[in-house]
Amino acid sequence: MTTRPLILRLSLLFALLAGLAGCASVEPWEKARFADYTMREDRDPLEDAMTSHIHFSREATHGGGGLGGGGCGCN
Repeated sequence: MTTRPLILRLSLLFALLAGLAGCASVEPWEKARFADYTMREDRDPLEDAMTSHIHFSREATHGGGGLGGGGCGCN
């Protein structure tokens, strides 16, 4: 019964360290990399068309990619 609290503590420590590993500071001159064309989601028109097709095929939805609203008719 003494191993359970140890495992819990180690799990919490691991989760904390994993969460802290994702934190990083970005210098102002490094931010240009994130604004690059290759980082944009809509840089490939074929991929956009295929993603739209997948959403239409699986969810029977089409369009409305840039508009608000949840489909209930209220904006």
